[in-house]
Amino acid sequence: MKALMCSRLGGPEDLSVEDLPDPVAGPGEALVRVGVAALNFFDTLIIAGKYQVKPELPFSPGGEACGVVEALGPGAEGVAVGDRVMVHVSHGTARERIAVPVARLARVPDAVPDEVAAGLSITYGTTLHALADRARLQPGETLVVLGASGGVGLAAVELGKLMGARVIACASSPEKLETARSHGADDLIDYRADNLREALRRLTGARGVDVVYDAVGGDLAEPAMRALGWKGRFLVIGFAAGEIPKFPLNVIMLKGIDVQGVHWGAFVEREPEAHRRNQAQLLAWAAEGRLTVKIHGTYPLDAYEAALGLLKRREAVGKVLLRVGG
Repeated sequence: MKALMCSRLGGPEDLSVEDLPDPVAGPGEALVRVGVAALNFFDTLIIAGKYQVKPELPFSPGGEACGVVEALGPGAEGVAVGDRVMVHVSHGTARERIAVPVARLARVPDAVPDEVAAGLSITYGTTLHALADRARLQPGETLVVLGASGGVGLAAVELGKLMGARVIACASSPEKLETARSHGADDLIDYRADNLREALRRLTGARGVDVVYDAVGGDLAEPAMRALGWKGRFLVIGFAAGEIPKFPLNVIMLKGIDVQGVHWGAFVEREPEAHRRNQAQLLAWAAEGRLTVKIHGTYPLDAYEAALGLLKRREAVGKVLLRVGG
């Protein structure tokens, strides 16, 4: 089989496509023939050795995919050979076949295309866990999304709107903001052209913001946090800007703010039933056409350097996919 491999830590240019033996499904595992794999920003960190997940070399990047079950290992239950499934793992989907525990699979409804299913599990799974399980976002509340045009950002815009919130999308250009608007954002802030805190005050008045969804970090985090109202919730998703912010605890105290960490991987392991319910909900919404999953582009496997480069430079608007198999 063909597999995208990281044999030494570095950038996209340090990867290579190699021929490897097909894997074999072990106990409790399914062998999945991958059709489409999705890449995420964290893949650029994993291949550089800068992410909390540090696989042993060599390994394949890619944390999610859509494919077809080809074989089952001993004791594997819950899926059948021939099922089309959504795959979510920490790494390893950028290859033609992968052996994966069946707990990491979800059946894909016929109405959901491969490209949508491939990009649904991690970004939308993280976001549904953040908004529903952590922030407990309520209809009528105000949700601010930082980095609103990226994969998780657009997921937050779509899910926030679907859950009945007023969504304020924040991004670095008018073009990115228009993409957020097309996915349901009510208000837009270009934080390169406007003062983020003042713009949020203008839009929310004295009441302030209810929830901030921050996958960016850096110097945007504190002004967004200061715009929260009484008992506001700040969701820590990630640090795409590279800098981990430090908050003034006095502001958090005075406003009764909750700063909530969102570690989806740990949630999957610690609360598997809740995770399965969330995945089923996402697939149901996608089948109903209520989630669109913006696709930035689908690239052949050997165009991995261009695909990962988009993510590394934070130029992707939506999901970046690799067409792995036929």
